Amino acid sequence: MTDFKPEEISHPPMDQLQGFEYCIDSNPSWGEAIALGFQHYILALGTAVMIPTLLVPLMGGTDDDKVRVVQTLLFVTGINTLLQTLFGTRLPTVIGGSYAFVVPIISIIHDSSLTQISDDHERFLETMRAIQGALIVSSSIQIILGYSQLWGIFSRFFSPLGMVPVVSLVGFGLFDRGFPVVGRCVEIGVPMLILFIAFSQYLKHLQAKRVPVLERFALLISITIIWVYAHILTVSGAYRHRPLHTQINCRTDRANLISSAPWIKIPYPLQWGPPSFDAGHCFGMIAAVLVSLIESTGAYKAAARLASATPPPAHVLSRGIGLQGIGILLDGLFGTGTGSTVSVENVGLLGSTRVGSRRVIQISAGFMIFFSMLGKFGALFASIPFTIFAAVQCVLFGLVAAIGLSFLQFTNMNSMRNLFITGVSIFLGLSIPQYFFRYTASAQHGPAHTRAGWFNDYINTIFSSPPTVALIVAVFLDNTLDFKDTARDRGMPWWVRFRTFEGDSRNEEFYTLPFNLNRFFPPS
Repeated sequence: MTDFKPEEISHPPMDQLQGFEYCIDSNPSWGEAIALGFQHYILALGTAVMIPTLLVPLMGGTDDDKVRVVQTLLFVTGINTLLQTLFGTRLPTVIGGSYAFVVPIISIIHDSSLTQISDDHERFLETMRAIQGALIVSSSIQIILGYSQLWGIFSRFFSPLGMVPVVSLVGFGLFDRGFPVVGRCVEIGVPMLILFIAFSQYLKHLQAKRVPVLERFALLISITIIWVYAHILTVSGAYRHRPLHTQINCRTDRANLISSAPWIKIPYPLQWGPPSFDAGHCFGMIAAVLVSLIESTGAYKAAARLASATPPPAHVLSRGIGLQGIGILLDGLFGTGTGSTVSVENVGLLGSTRVGSRRVIQISAGFMIFFSMLGKFGALFASIPFTIFAAVQCVLFGLVAAIGLSFLQFTNMNSMRNLFITGVSIFLGLSIPQYFFRYTASAQHGPAHTRAGWFNDYINTIFSSPPTVALIVAVFLDNTLDFKDTARDRGMPWWVRFRTFEGDSRNEEFYTLPFNLNRFFPPS
């Protein structure tokens, strides 16, 4: 038996992922960039439609109201994405609607002062105004934590080891939006899943004019094929006598968006009327803002690796969080019905296409703004069944989770301490939110059920978020458990040079503000 050499079974850690065709500041041709931007727009539609579809009927809204909320959410998503890629972290991230806000929003919907309104349309308007007021006030938390550099200071407690559970659970924590949704219509979802994997992985070497078309545009091609297939099943009467639940998840004509959408409608601030403010609503919404902040932090770390960039320094991370707070303020002013966070599926698509270009995401933001104003055209694309999006998310969420695990390469995983912290934080990050979800499903309220509604929202929101629980557990253990003599095991010699803007020469290339604005906002 021949002896092996250590270098034959180990791989040197790498600051930047290799094998990307285009990184954060390199750009494909304009034609390819536009097609890739449209692909990111289509993917962002999933969340932009799902959240209003869930919340608007509970608020008493009609299909017309739902269409307006979808258009507004998409419009503000485009604006926030442009702002973030220009003046925030500058990473290629889509800033879209967040599920983290669902718990406090449902609490507002069930507020006794709103449920007693007999007219459904009036109840919808009053509920929307209450949500707007809570978002406007709570957005100040991210703005203050970001632009005061407080979040950057707190991030000094992070290490590669501590970030592994957080970034991993940004992807793994969304497992309920994957195959459980695919299973609602397996005849559409499973073929979509197989086709997307086949195009993006097994057939990725097929090229046309030196462009790996199937890998680069696997999402667009597979969605088009399965969407046509689903429409054929719909018009042929395959679902005519099936249960309503099946029809909603499988048919292409159940969204009721195209018929309700206006041809042209431009969203504008305070379109639902003046916001209303309630202290209890605002305190509850603050918890969602904190969850959004933590989930976005993990997503920014993942996006940096998938854009073949270095980890964002503390100053850049704070800048992005502050601008994201302004994005939530815009959500409140325009009335999107929810707050904002980094779109995890769009981060995953960077890796699937191997294109981490900032320009592509900016083009996708242009599509969002354009199609949100042209209602009929936007509604056509938004009528894609949710099952198709869920099939793609099974791959993209898993890819983001794997990026989190890749931070282990900078740590010593032969250390029992590191194994303990990693295992416990990942397990509790999955287990505690699962307990909260199951308890809520059976009892129709969260485990925190006191007379103080704001306190209930706070606890139920915080502990329903896998990345948030993982960050609390991982950062606490990593900074209290034998931390004095374990810097090397934690990966700190690699990590510390990315804490400051001047710590690595590549930071200036990736994160410098445009238009020479660094003169007015110098890196700290």
